[in-house]
Amino acid sequence: MKKLLLASVGVLALGVASASAADIARRRAPPPAPVVTPAYNWTGFYVGINGGGAFGHSDFSNTAGTNGYNVTGGLVGGTIGYNYQINRWVLGLEGDIDWADISGNSNTGICAGLACSSKNDWLATVRGRVGYAFDRFLPYVTGGAAFGDVKTSVGALPSQTNTQTGWTAGGGLEFAINGPWTAKVEYLYVDLGNDTCPAANCGLSTNTDFHTNIVRAGLNYRF
Repeated sequence: MKKLLLASVGVLALGVASASAADIARRRAPPPAPVVTPAYNWTGFYVGINGGGAFGHSDFSNTAGTNGYNVTGGLVGGTIGYNYQINRWVLGLEGDIDWADISGNSNTGICAGLACSSKNDWLATVRGRVGYAFDRFLPYVTGGAAFGDVKTSVGALPSQTNTQTGWTAGGGLEFAINGPWTAKVEYLYVDLGNDTCPAANCGLSTNTDFHTNIVRAGLNYRF
């Protein structure tokens, strides 16, 4: 009787072990852990190139009255800057200097028969930037100082060229392309302030101003 009982227990244990082994075999292996790609980090120095178009306005004002006209043109140049990222906020300082060909003229109103004109041949800015990073995309606002020359001409009188200091503000979107390369599109409003053109150059002592809207693109290399 004992032998029969022991044999029954052995068969039962063997059945349980076989069932457990089959259950283990049916279990699937756990999936591999997902690969986590680190978020893009915007901190560091960069250099680049930029170029685009400009459109704006210039005014002549003297005792004979006021005359305004549109100015248009293009610009191209170089950029240098530095970003520092804090969580998703990106703080930066950027400077650029561009060759420019932005000009306009008028021969109506107080400029009738005289062909008043204004021209900007170079433009530089030094600006702060504040952006909010969406990984590889960085929308930002920017603003700071602007510097440029303004050449004023009236008819056959000798022209006057002065270096002006003003201000600029705008915004843009920068995005990482591949490796250290990023690209951006940007809008800036630039006001180069007021200048006084003496009678020797403008016939009458004349106040002039020059302000433009700039739309440009850029390509940067980050270190």
